[in-house]
Amino acid sequence: MKKFKKVLALVLSLFLVTLTLVACSSGTNSTNNTNNNSKNSSNVSNQSNNAKKRIAIVVKSTGNPYNEKEIEGFKNALKELGDEAIVQEPVQPTADAQIQIIQQLTAQKVDAIAIAANDPDALQPALQKAMDAGIKVLSFDSATNAQSRMVHVNQADPEMIGRTLVQAIATMIGGKGQIAILSATSQATNQNTWISWMKKELEKPEYKNIQLVKIAYGDDLRDKSVSETQGLLQAYPNLKGIISPTTVGIAAAAKVLTDKGLKGKVQLTGLGLPSEMAAYIKSGVCQWMYLWNPIDVGYLTGYAADALAKGKISGKVGDTIDAGRLGSKAVVKADDGGTQTLLGAPFKFDIKNIDEWAKVY
Repeated sequence: MKKFKKVLALVLSLFLVTLTLVACSSGTNSTNNTNNNSKNSSNVSNQSNNAKKRIAIVVKSTGNPYNEKEIEGFKNALKELGDEAIVQEPVQPTADAQIQIIQQLTAQKVDAIAIAANDPDALQPALQKAMDAGIKVLSFDSATNAQSRMVHVNQADPEMIGRTLVQAIATMIGGKGQIAILSATSQATNQNTWISWMKKELEKPEYKNIQLVKIAYGDDLRDKSVSETQGLLQAYPNLKGIISPTTVGIAAAAKVLTDKGLKGKVQLTGLGLPSEMAAYIKSGVCQWMYLWNPIDVGYLTGYAADALAKGKISGKVGDTIDAGRLGSKAVVKADDGGTQTLLGAPFKFDIKNIDEWAKVY
């Protein structure tokens, strides 16, 4: 009897051990299955995020050489990233023309829209609808208001641009005389920001003998920029200098000064394309000017748009954009309450380097 009880106890013990092992095995499988499901879900999500994206760039207008270079850089970036570039160039440099394009892109359900705003506020309803539809929105070159974007790609420090242009014209005219500004459109965010910093720079005592007589707007159209320059010269016969912070405007003003034989009598500086301004810098009509590389502006915009579309950044302060050959760019706070990432400082073009850069863009 005792022997039978020992055998029975041994059988029961083995049975319990077997049950425990089965249970553990089942639990392990369950955990593994859960982990595998989680990994599979994560992989699907990552594959979705890293999939080829359709990203649109909307410039201010067609036929603008500066815009063409931005588009070139944008395409280069998206080619490196494996994304599809959709290029949109409004016929007219107006907010209405851009709004129609935004609505079309929203209907097409693109992954991201990068836009250089012709008006900072007028685009907000259309861009808000795009973001509500899950489309990532960023501005570049000329910012939308902070509520209409996730991040802005800025060419350079706006304060440095504004102050640098005043310092340049002051040197050219010997620190005294009347000056005027020939801008793009009256609603262009970037030009207006630079002009506000020009005015602050002019408040310094060393500029007390310089008078800003007018801000004219050529709407980034060559013919209108020519007529506005002619109007400035007629209205202010003692005008000593013109600042034009737009590539279309400065080239138009340079041609007018050349045609009228005003080299050395009316000084000119601003932001221009080296290829368009080389002849005027070598002739002395424009002693020097500034710009950044618009190809790099478009290139950084492409990388920022890709990072938003693939969920690598959200556009918040502290984000870092891996911008290919440009390295890492930080997202920082912008003056309008939104966020931005900066390409760099403005670059000076003069007689010493204009030939070299004119071959580039």
